Amino acid sequence: MAGQEDEHDPILDDKKEAEAKSEVCVGGGERDMAPSTSGTSIHRSGSRPQLDLSKAEIQGNLEERDPTILLPNQSDDISHLALDIGGSLIKLLYFSRHEDYSNDGDKRKRTIKERLGITNGNLRSYPVLGGRLHFVKFETHKINECLDFIHSKQLHRRDPYPWSSKTLPLGTGVIKVTGGGAYKFADLFKERLGVSIEKEDEMHCLVSGANFLLKAIRHEAFTHMEGEKEFVQIDPNDLYPYLLVNVGSGVSIIKVDGEGKFERVSGTNVGGGTYWGLGRLLTKCKSFDELLELSQKGDNSAIDMLVGDIYGGMDYSKIGLSASTIASSFGKAISENKELDDYRPEDISLSLLRMISYNIGQISYLNALRFGLKRIFFGGFFIRGHAYTMDTISFAVHFWSKGEMQAMFLRHEGFLGALGAFMSYEKHGLDDLMSHQLVERFPMGAPYTGGNIHGPPLGDLNEKISWMEKFVRRGTEITAPVPMTPSKTTGLGGFEVPSSRGSALRSDASALNVGVLHFVPTLEVFPLLADPKTYEPNTIDLSDQGEREYWLKVLSEHLPDLVDTAVASEGGTEDAKRRGDAFARAFSAHLARLMEEPAAYGKLGLANLLELREECLREFQFVDAYRSIKQRENEASLAVLPDLLEELDSMSEEARLLTLIEGVLAANIFDWGSRACVDLYHKGTIIEIYRMSRNKMQRPWRVDDFDAFKERMLGSGGKQPHRHKRALLFVDNSGADVILGMLPLAREFLRRGTEVVLVANSLPALNDVTAMELPDIVAGAAKHCDILRRAAEMGGLLVDAMVNPGDGSKKDSTSAPLMVVENGCGSPCIDLRQVSSELAAAAKDADLVVLEGMGRALHTNFNAQFQCEALKLAMVKNQRLAEKLIKGNIYDCVCRYEPPSL
Repeated sequence: MAGQEDEHDPILDDKKEAEAKSEVCVGGGERDMAPSTSGTSIHRSGSRPQLDLSKAEIQGNLEERDPTILLPNQSDDISHLALDIGGSLIKLLYFSRHEDYSNDGDKRKRTIKERLGITNGNLRSYPVLGGRLHFVKFETHKINECLDFIHSKQLHRRDPYPWSSKTLPLGTGVIKVTGGGAYKFADLFKERLGVSIEKEDEMHCLVSGANFLLKAIRHEAFTHMEGEKEFVQIDPNDLYPYLLVNVGSGVSIIKVDGEGKFERVSGTNVGGGTYWGLGRLLTKCKSFDELLELSQKGDNSAIDMLVGDIYGGMDYSKIGLSASTIASSFGKAISENKELDDYRPEDISLSLLRMISYNIGQISYLNALRFGLKRIFFGGFFIRGHAYTMDTISFAVHFWSKGEMQAMFLRHEGFLGALGAFMSYEKHGLDDLMSHQLVERFPMGAPYTGGNIHGPPLGDLNEKISWMEKFVRRGTEITAPVPMTPSKTTGLGGFEVPSSRGSALRSDASALNVGVLHFVPTLEVFPLLADPKTYEPNTIDLSDQGEREYWLKVLSEHLPDLVDTAVASEGGTEDAKRRGDAFARAFSAHLARLMEEPAAYGKLGLANLLELREECLREFQFVDAYRSIKQRENEASLAVLPDLLEELDSMSEEARLLTLIEGVLAANIFDWGSRACVDLYHKGTIIEIYRMSRNKMQRPWRVDDFDAFKERMLGSGGKQPHRHKRALLFVDNSGADVILGMLPLAREFLRRGTEVVLVANSLPALNDVTAMELPDIVAGAAKHCDILRRAAEMGGLLVDAMVNPGDGSKKDSTSAPLMVVENGCGSPCIDLRQVSSELAAAAKDADLVVLEGMGRALHTNFNAQFQCEALKLAMVKNQRLAEKLIKGNIYDCVCRYEPPSL
C-alpha cells in the first residue's frame, strides 16, 4: 500500500487475497445485478433510497477485506480511475455513476416542492442511484490482468470528471497513480492502454485517504481488545492531531495535523514483510493467509520465553507482568536442544506474529508519547482485520501507556493510498461530503468475505442466482465460510454455524465486512433533532448476545412466510419462485454470518437488521412483496371511513381527541412484520380486527401521556392553546393503520388550521405505506370529506378537481394544506440522521412531530429528543420488546408526549 512502509517497498499481501480478477463479491452492488433486459426500468436491488439526484456526482465506497473482491459488471457511465501500485499489490479504484431520470412534468410534485421551498431536484416515483466507488485488487506481478480489466470496462476511455460521460480519443487519457509502480509501469500503461500516468505522492495519498474515511464514514474506526470490537464515533471537528501507523511490508508512522498537514515522524523496517519473509523461510507456507491461519492453532509458549518461565510459573506482579507475558520472543529455542523441524509451524507462526505486532505497538506508543497524542490509527493490509494482530497491538499500546492511549483500526484499511490518488483529481467531488450522505449496503457477497470464491464477475441477477444454486446449495469446495449442510443446522435457512473454538480468536470470524457505500447527496440530518451528535436511532442493541440471538431467530422464523408472500406478489411464476429461493438463501447467509460475528457489518442495531432484510428483497427484484395485500386492505378501510368520520364529528372535542388517539393505537395492530399480528389475520377480516382492537382500548395505557397532550391541544382552565403551525406525521402501515388511524388524526389537525405533512417511506417495506401510494389514498378519502379535499388541493395532492369542484363549499379561515413527502428510506424503521431533503425542508417550519408504529417509535427513536414537541404512538406487537422497553405485555400501548427538549 502506498506510503505504508519505508519509501521503496509497498505493502506485503497474501496471494490468496490478491486474486482479484477471479475472486468476486457476489452481487457486488445491487443495481449491478439487475438484468439489463428487465421489463422494468426501475432498479431496486439496493435499499435505502436516494432522492433528487438530478446531477449526482460521486461518492459511495466499496471495499472488501480478505479475498472477496467486488467486480461488478454494469453498463453505467464511468469516470474517475485511480490506482495504487505497490510491490505486492495493485489497488484499483473506479467510480461509476447511474443515469438520472427527471420528471418535471408532474404537477403534484412541483406544487409540493414549491410550497416547501425546494429549488433543486424533484420528487420522484422511485429513487435513482447516484454513484459508487468500486475497489479492486490484483497481484502486482499480474499487472497484465489488471490492464485487461481496465480495458474490458473501458475505464481508460472516460472523461475524468463524474458529470461527464464523454469517451476520450485513444491516447489522450490520464490516470492518477501512486506507489512505486507509477514509475515502473508507466511505459506499459502507455503501450497497452494508450494512457499517461500522472504520479501522485504516496504519503500525501495515504493521509488524504485516511482523513476522508475518518470524517465521512460514521463507524470507520474501532478498537479491538481481548477479541471484542467496539466502534468509535469520531467527531470530524475533533479529529486532529492523530498518529497514523501504516503497516505494510515495512511500517510508516505519520503525525497528521490537518488537511494536507502531516509529517512522517518515524518508521521501522520490521513489518508485514518481515513476518511473511521469516514465516515463509521457517514454515514453508505458500501464502500470507496460510501463515496467519497457522497462527490460529499455535501455542507461542512452546517457543517464546515467558515471564513465568523465569519466575517459576509466577507473575512478576511488582512491575505488572503476568506469567504469560513474553519475556523473550523465540527465547526457548536457545536452551532447547531442538532443530527447526522439531518445532510446530503453528507455534512458529504465532510467536513470529506476536513478536512483530508487539514491537509495532510499542514503537507506535513511543511516538504518540513523544508528540502528546492519545489516538493512534493503524492501517495497512498486514492487519486485515486479523484478531490476534489487533489484540496484540492493542495490548502493547494499552500496557505501555497504562491505559491512557487507544489503538484504533480502520474498516477500509487497505485502500487509503488508492482513495487518496482518486481525491487528487482537481474536481473529485469529495470535499464537502458529510457522513449522512453515505449509505452502506451489504448486497449478496458480503457474508462471504473470507471465502475462496473464484469465477468470472457476475453480469446479472440470473448469474448471481445460478452461482448461489451451484455453490451455496451444494456446499462445494468453492464456497463461503458458512456453507449449507444437511446436518448441524441452526434453522437459519439450513446454514451451518461454524463451530466455536473456545476462547481462541479466529481470523475469518474477526474480519470485518465493508459494504458498498453509496453517495446520496440529498440526504440530510433531520433538523429537529435536539442533539444530532448524541442521537442514536436504535433502541435495541444487538451487541447483547441474548438480544441478538432472539431477533435473528424471529427474522429466521418469519422468512418462509415472507418468501411465500413475495413470490405470490409476482404471480407465483417459476422465475419468482427461483428468485424467492435465492433471496431466502441470501438472507439466511446474512443471518448466519451475524450469528457468528455480530460486528461483521459494523455497529449493528435492530433497525440495521430490518433494513438488511428489505435490501435483500430488492436485490432479488421483489419490488413490493405486499402490494396486493396493501391494495385489498386500503379498499376495505376506505369503505368504512365515511362511517368513522361521521361518528367522530358527532362527538365533543375532548371525546373526539381521545377517540382519535385510540383509533391510531388500535389501527397500529395491522403489521405484517409481527408474527402475532399475522396470526390474527387468519381469525377475522381487517374491519373485525380493527373493531376488536378499538374495543379493547382501555386507559391507562402502559405509557400514557394523553392527558398532557390533551391539555396542549385543548387548553385548560379556560385558557385557549395556540395551534401548531405544522405537524409532521410519520405514518406506518397501509390499510386501517393509515386510513382509519392517522388520516383522521391528520384531519383533526387540519380543521384546527395546522399544516400537515404525511411522511412515508420512499420504497416499500413489508406492508408500510409509501409516499407514492399516499396521494391515491388521500384522494379516495377526500371523496367523503371536504376538509381532506380542500387540504389535499392546497397541498398539491389533488391535481384535478376530482370531487365536486363547484359544490360552493367555502374555505374557512383555518384551512391548511395537507402534503406528502418521502422520508428517504425503504425500511420499517428510520434513522433520522439520514432523511430526504424534502423531509428536512418540511421540518424547518414544524413544531410537532408524530412518530407512529413500532419501527419508527419503538425500535428506533423511542429515546430520541427533539427541538419541538413530539408524540410517539404505537401498539407493541412483540412480547420481548414489551418487556424490555416498557415492562409490559404484548398489545400494550404507548402514548408518549414530550415537550421540546431544551
